[in-house]
Amino acid sequence: LLCASGDFVKVYSVTTEETLRLMGGHADLVTGIQLNPHNHMQLYSSSLDGSIKLWDFMDGIPIKTFTVGCELLALYTLASAEDSVFVVIPKKGERDTFQLVSVKLTKGAGQDLEAKELSVVLDGVGASPKQIAFGREGEYVVSVKEVNLQVYFFKRKLLNRFSLHSVKTKGGDNQFSCVACHPKEDCIATGHADGKIRLWRNFHHKKEYTYSTLHWHHDVVMDLAFSMEGTRLLSGGVESVLVQWHNESSCQKDFLPRLGSPIEYISMSSDGALCCTLHTDNRITIINSNLRFSRSIQGLIKSRDVKTGLVVDPRTKALVMNGEPGHLQFYCLQSDQQLFSLDIVQRQYIHEAGLKQSDLVKVAFSARGTWLATVEEREEVTDPELELKLWFYEEETQSFKLNTRINTPHDNHITDMCFRDMGELEDDSLILVTTGRDCVFKVWVMVEDTDPEGKYAQQSVSWSCDFVGSYHNYQATNCCFSEDGSLLAVSFEETVTVWDSVTWDLKCTFCHPPGNIRNICFGRLTCSKYLIGATDYGFLCCWNLLTCALEWSAHLNIVVLQPDPLSEHIAAVSWLSKESSLFVFKPSEPRPIYIQRNLCKEKILLAAFVPRDEPETTGSEKHLWLRRSQLLFLTDTQELMTLSTKPLEERLTASSKQLAVEESLPVTPFSLLLGKHRRQQSQEDIDLGKPVVQNRHEQASPAVRELLHTPAHVLPSASFLCPIFINSLLISKENKSAEEVADEVEMESEKTEDDSDEERDVTEMEQEDTSHMELLGEMTCKLSKSQEKELRKIRKMDYSWISAF
Repeated sequence: LLCASGDFVKVYSVTTEETLRLMGGHADLVTGIQLNPHNHMQLYSSSLDGSIKLWDFMDGIPIKTFTVGCELLALYTLASAEDSVFVVIPKKGERDTFQLVSVKLTKGAGQDLEAKELSVVLDGVGASPKQIAFGREGEYVVSVKEVNLQVYFFKRKLLNRFSLHSVKTKGGDNQFSCVACHPKEDCIATGHADGKIRLWRNFHHKKEYTYSTLHWHHDVVMDLAFSMEGTRLLSGGVESVLVQWHNESSCQKDFLPRLGSPIEYISMSSDGALCCTLHTDNRITIINSNLRFSRSIQGLIKSRDVKTGLVVDPRTKALVMNGEPGHLQFYCLQSDQQLFSLDIVQRQYIHEAGLKQSDLVKVAFSARGTWLATVEEREEVTDPELELKLWFYEEETQSFKLNTRINTPHDNHITDMCFRDMGELEDDSLILVTTGRDCVFKVWVMVEDTDPEGKYAQQSVSWSCDFVGSYHNYQATNCCFSEDGSLLAVSFEETVTVWDSVTWDLKCTFCHPPGNIRNICFGRLTCSKYLIGATDYGFLCCWNLLTCALEWSAHLNIVVLQPDPLSEHIAAVSWLSKESSLFVFKPSEPRPIYIQRNLCKEKILLAAFVPRDEPETTGSEKHLWLRRSQLLFLTDTQELMTLSTKPLEERLTASSKQLAVEESLPVTPFSLLLGKHRRQQSQEDIDLGKPVVQNRHEQASPAVRELLHTPAHVLPSASFLCPIFINSLLISKENKSAEEVADEVEMESEKTEDDSDEERDVTEMEQEDTSHMELLGEMTCKLSKSQEKELRKIRKMDYSWISAF
């Protein structure tokens, strides 16, 4: 299953739902993907960066890049159009006007080519890919926009235009939303804003055309798709129901309901065995031909408003935030898929505009992830309905179970909450603090309850309020605990108060007027004596808890303040002049260790540090603060972003410069077994004393590496590769020629010197014995002729087997 996702093209396994490959290379959003009609192992992709790429998606390798030079909004391919593709581009000189053009893909030897030969096919088309479709065998192309339908016939070069009434009558709306063409017959299916589907025929004539109507959807038809034989028509919309129409009859239809969210796109497999639907909650549903649910691939759900913030689950290291209405999603960054969704509100969500419904607004985890606190509220003008829930993680069921429900924990909105982070002593001293607009903060503790009923009394725990604190009747806005849990900081409008977490005595207060406190956090590790705060008036302040004085301040409009739980670093994001900038610093040093201006043009609302499984190796000193944790951002456009210490070519498993990397290949059980067998065999050979010779020259040869790793269908002929391969196996004699010549001369001289060496050895040994003690430490040992001869023999022996050890 091929899917465009942001700047990348993803390849999924239909059977296991795993991401097999991630193909990157575009510099902007990928707007269309189409299989190469002349080679189904290749894929075309278009992007807003103005380029078309041809991929070998089986290996994830880009083959060609064609630069068009303007934004590409949609991509289409035809088997009858050789060396050409069709794209939708903006019309020059006119705003919000688009045209369908044919792009001739030039042939060349290089990988990067220019495709400047464009020919206009249709003017005034829609920008959505769903508003253009190609007819039977590519004989015509259909475009819909507003209430107009255009049909262009390629062979006859004829353009027919049809229009519907724009005036809404009897609650109907004739606006076109999507179009699809029958694969075997001259039939066009169009979806409309009022939920109707029209089947157009005899459109070769301007006045003698006919259409029939199918109607089930109560709202706009989002997409249409015919089966491979054209016997079935699939439609989807906001009802989250896939409708299958048989024989173009409104009486014969089947339904697959409760798909979870509105259907945006429908796609059929080439063999007709499967179809998939793309939903507004960033989920792909794979459905069998008999309209039975098969698989689901769930990505990060794009929520309307992430009120909970970005929270990290300590157990799974998953990113936790708002998901479906009333649900909490656990998103895995490594697999780019949702681990599971937790229903917090536990009420049916009604899709109706203006209806006030309960929503999830706050989330907090304990240090080890065994307890979860959630706050849900229903927005009311006078008296909001609040509910605080405490969830306990059960190891047996591997899920969270509701433990305590507290109605109206505060008289007004809850602004923040946090657990006391005590690490190993969590169960003995676990407390929860909540702050609210009712001008108080509350401390919640666990109490043991004994069930008196029954023969065997069971002990259980629940949560209750233990302390209520306030400060001059100011609204409480933020709260956080120090690293050791001994101090609690609570901000009340312009003032930060510090409390003892055992006696709940007020220790000290800090303020930096004017402006209310927007964020607060304690320093960690060596910087635990500092308290950081950001005001909405544009100041970042650092207070020393030992001296109770301001250590330093900076004039920055900080909107996000996020400490790294594994180091002393704190990330601060500012918003100024419509751009977001990142500052990373230690509280003990007012000078930032990392600054990234113009991080993105969108406003960053939330950030989170996610611990890495293994520390990342980076050669740059400026990225050392990212070794143990990964920093993530969420913008106001619901885009999740991260900082990377490596370029794109190193992060992807396949690129144009690196055909294959053995370390990045998926580890299968067979490869593990084979690798273990080879290691055992080499160890047995070493134990038996067999020489294990490794030909480093062969391993380092680029010819051998390319021959073994390059896909077979793109290799040159064998007659061309054979000489290169054979030459790469030959061992060069350039490095040893001088030694061999010297050895030959020495061997000839050895024969004549053998007799004289024996006589000289006796006298030389006697001289060495008498002078050895006198000249100890003042002279180097001189070898005799016989010793030199033995060394020459040893030097000629092959010791390459030692390299195996």
